[in-house]
Amino acid sequence: MITLQTRELEPGYIVAQDIITKKGQIIAPAGTELSKQLIGRLSFYRIDSVTIEDPVPAEELLDGDELIAALELLAPSEEEPEEKKEEPPKDTPKKEEPPKEKEVINDTISYSNRLKAAPEYQEFQIDYSKALVTLENTFTDIIENNGANYSRSGLLQSIEPLYRSKTSLDILTYIHNLQGNDDSVYAHSINVALVSRAIGKWLKMNRDDLDDLTLAGLLHDIGKVNIPDEILNKSGKLTDEEFEMIKKHPLDGRKMLKQCSKIDSRYLNAALQHHERSDGSGYPRGLEDDEIDDFASIVAIADVYDAMTATRTYRSALSPFEVIAAFENDGLSKYRTKYILTFLERMAFAYQNSLVMLSDGRRGRVVYLHRSKLSRPIVELPDKSILDLSREPGINIISIL
Repeated sequence: MITLQTRELEPGYIVAQDIITKKGQIIAPAGTELSKQLIGRLSFYRIDSVTIEDPVPAEELLDGDELIAALELLAPSEEEPEEKKEEPPKDTPKKEEPPKEKEVINDTISYSNRLKAAPEYQEFQIDYSKALVTLENTFTDIIENNGANYSRSGLLQSIEPLYRSKTSLDILTYIHNLQGNDDSVYAHSINVALVSRAIGKWLKMNRDDLDDLTLAGLLHDIGKVNIPDEILNKSGKLTDEEFEMIKKHPLDGRKMLKQCSKIDSRYLNAALQHHERSDGSGYPRGLEDDEIDDFASIVAIADVYDAMTATRTYRSALSPFEVIAAFENDGLSKYRTKYILTFLERMAFAYQNSLVMLSDGRRGRVVYLHRSKLSRPIVELPDKSILDLSREPGINIISIL
């Protein structure tokens, strides 16, 4: 291990000891891989030095969807919740007097602390833990007893408290703050179910279809249960044999679910096809566009989104706008057009008026979104000047404050 000044750090270095601010906030846990964006955040939080391990060659890192890491979802929502309106806590500084850098840091920390202390969040944690137990028991029953005790209504009832009386972005914010507590297949499945439901709401699906879409997301990855944890959680590049084992889980999942009597065929399709892509580049069958089930197409977006926003100790985080950029650069050809466009637009507009940190160290507020390039909005700087990121390819939004 060696200790370097922040200015000496380079992308690819591995953090050897937790990086902690003077306020006690963990910016990056030990094992995190440094990126350009994360190094920029260290400067922002005035971290002078970092203890690192020997650099890891880039070719040894995991590639694929999971290379994109955690996303901070701290913005307030404008969406109507299901059944009951319930506004999340807001902590947006007044526009006419942008806060100083120290105030922004304190506001960000205090928002997270207040959220975690809120009764609504704590209740969500409890309900989430209960849903995990129910889902694990359901998977075990399907695998060992051919789904003898499978109950659509019972499974739906277990997850329903997680979205009842909450907006979609409330839920995404809660999920983000839970990340790192449990990265199991069960937690991932619950997250995908909730994100899938959010997309379904944005698409204005009826209640019955929303419920079935939620359950399709909940059951989509059952085929992964029999894959060893050391392969699922491997930090290095998978061998060809390991990747072939991973690629079998959609087929295994469909086979397992098919044992349940009267199970909806869309659940089977979601399990089988959530890694298919509209351009034919997916697996296991290389299906294209309309050959892929609608539910599977939506679950696929939610599945990749959760992989993008999942906390991993050996990966650094991308900002929401970097995640949107990744989909813009790759997703429009790989995912069903109307679904991915709806998803990207709703996610981007959720961060309208949010305070952001730029890759050059400046901060500002998102004041306008380009529909043709959602990841590169117009930002108002503290001196009231305007920066159009669509004309500044070298500057990115690296975090939401």
